[in-house]
Order: sequence, then structure tokens, then C-alpha cells
Amino acid sequence: GVETVFAYPGGASMEIHQALTRSSTIRNVLPRHEQGGVFAAEGYARSSGKPGICIATSGPGATNLVSGLADAMLDSVPLVAITGQVARRMIGTDAFQETPIVEVTR
Repeated sequence: GVETVFAYPGGASMEIHQALTRSSTIRNVLPRHEQGGVFAAEGYARSSGKPGICIATSGPGATNLVSGLADAMLDSVPLVAITGQVARRMIGTDAFQETPIVEVTR
């Protein structure tokens, strides 16, 4: 199972972040920036042989993961990125921090 995550909190990911801080089995590492978190998760995966897990909020938080995701993909490093998203009813309305992150990373 997952032992370590690199999670930078934000409004759209706060609930999962708070749950992780209460976990006694998952180590939650707080990076100073989402990009630091994704590259730390990649380094963790490379050194441990386990998938790296990173978490960010929606919008700019999610797009800050893209460089690290591309690097991991091109080097075949196992990495899982979890991001927040605006409410379903808000998608397509140019809501605050709405970004089509699935399409951006496809």
C-alpha cells in the first residue's frame, strides 16, 4: 500500500489533505510548491521502487505538476497525481481555478 505522499494543500484538495494528516499509516510530506512535490514523488519512486504519489489543488496547483508528470512519463517512472477540481456543475463555466487538467495531461 501507499506509505508516503507529497501533498501541497489547497481549497479543492483540502479534505483529502486533512485526512492524510490524521493518518497513522501514511506519511504526508508537505513540499513548498506543487512542482517540488511532483519531483519529490518522482525521486521517491526512483529510489524506493514504489509508485510516487503527489497531490495538488485544482487550477494552477494542478498545472504546476505538468513538468514533473511529463518527466516521469518519459522516463517510465511510476507516479500517481491526484488533484482537486471544481464542482461538476461548475465545469465549463470558467469557474475560479477551473482547468481541464485531464485534457492538459492527456
